[in-house]
Amino acid sequence: MTTVQLADLGPITQLRAGQLPRRLLQLYVGLWLYGVSLALMVRGHIGLAPWDVLHSGAIRHIPITLGQAVVLFSFVVLVLWIPLKEKPGLGTISNALVIGVAADVTLGMFAAPDNMVARVALMASGILLCALATALYIGAQLGRGPRDGLMTGLARRTGLSIRLVRTALEVTVVLLGLLLGGTLGLGTVVFALTIGPITQWLLPIFLIDLGEATPQAEVGDNPEPHPDLLR
Repeated sequence: MTTVQLADLGPITQLRAGQLPRRLLQLYVGLWLYGVSLALMVRGHIGLAPWDVLHSGAIRHIPITLGQAVVLFSFVVLVLWIPLKEKPGLGTISNALVIGVAADVTLGMFAAPDNMVARVALMASGILLCALATALYIGAQLGRGPRDGLMTGLARRTGLSIRLVRTALEVTVVLLGLLLGGTLGLGTVVFALTIGPITQWLLPIFLIDLGEATPQAEVGDNPEPHPDLLR
């Protein structure tokens, strides 16, 4: 079986690694679809992804849109990269900007339905689209998102497992979001339980082979979940 490798590259090397036009297209399509998926879950009104619980709570106290909150918190998180000595790449900055814009554009296109069946469909569609979007932008191999880098940086600095650090971060942001009045519900639980396995299944399809790039992990028929699942 031929495997494709997830590369651990610096920001300049990422741009020089080949197939750049395809990778850029895949990156920005993935990030835009991620913002759309966020908006679908918001309009479903059955619960949001953990970080979006925090974003939804923040906009109750700050006169900004949800998408603007996503951008704001992305750059707050990037400040936390400094003591962790994480290096942002093109994908990192793009992640911080594009997702929030896409979310606001999509939220402006339609209102939340009253029908519960439609709301459940929006929630399910949001989760599935989020997994696809994650596989697309990770597969482009152009750098971690802000929240991804915080997670992996903390894991590297503390020596704790990715799973433990991710869980601690998600619990923390959910609790902060709840204190601020954020939206928590069944969708939050469903998202937490399903996003990893679905993304793991989709990632090998969209992971672009960089050939001689230094591997971080191998992805085949049964890959291990990649840490970059937080956005």
